[in-house]
Amino acid sequence: MSISRRKFLKGFTLTSAYLLAGGYQSLSAAEVLDNQKKVVLRFAVGSDSHYGQHDTAFDQYITEFISHINNFHQELPLDACVINGDLIHDKPELMLQLKPHLEKLAVPFCVTQGNHDRVPATHWQQTWNVPLNYERTFGKQIFLMMTTSNEKGEYLSPDLKWLEKKLKQHSKKNIFLFLHIGQQKWTPNSIDNPAYADLIQKYPNVRAVFHGHDHDQDGEKMLGNIPHLYDSHIGGSWGTTYKGYRIVELLNDNSVVTYMMNPVERVNEATF
Repeated sequence: MSISRRKFLKGFTLTSAYLLAGGYQSLSAAEVLDNQKKVVLRFAVGSDSHYGQHDTAFDQYITEFISHINNFHQELPLDACVINGDLIHDKPELMLQLKPHLEKLAVPFCVTQGNHDRVPATHWQQTWNVPLNYERTFGKQIFLMMTTSNEKGEYLSPDLKWLEKKLKQHSKKNIFLFLHIGQQKWTPNSIDNPAYADLIQKYPNVRAVFHGHDHDQDGEKMLGNIPHLYDSHIGGSWGTTYKGYRIVELLNDNSVVTYMMNPVERVNEATF
């Protein structure tokens, strides 16, 4: 590991760390640092850039986000970055304007559709060269990327038939699921989807679900044993006082460490 202990502790302010093993157990900053040599996969998750939103500094926001990700990658290498919905703010032509910005990321990236990504499926496919629902493999880990909206911006369930097919196909592998809109009525901006809850709880290999959409949320909520993790916002006109992103680290004992970057401080750490 190229980053020194002193530099790590100086550069990242650790406010809390937890181990999820029959409940949250606190970890010290030293324990978090010691974990770095055990990391087998590390990725970032950011959402809600709202590129093009009126009366916001959207060009500045996306430029700063990319700079933060690339700088983090230089210190602690990332395997991937996910932009989990609301890439743009409503107007379809903004998608092609955003694309060159994201292509400046120094790591492979994936995208999901949010309720403000109001483009037809054909436009999405042409822009990103992926369908609205697709999978990616990083190492031996499966990322499932799914839409929870449509061209009208409605709040929707993911395609549960497609999801069940993928869960069965990859039942022996770690799965990380990315859905822009929350499927439990935990927040005013979520929907209530009992069929989704019933389905994913049948698969203990679903290690975590990631949500955007709720700009004021940067913690975790549990559905059975599955953590559902929020990542604040990287743009837009409301939300947490900071514009941040989430880091996730899979360790060689198959435990997972996650924390928010604020955007250059380390906060809200959890391990499961």
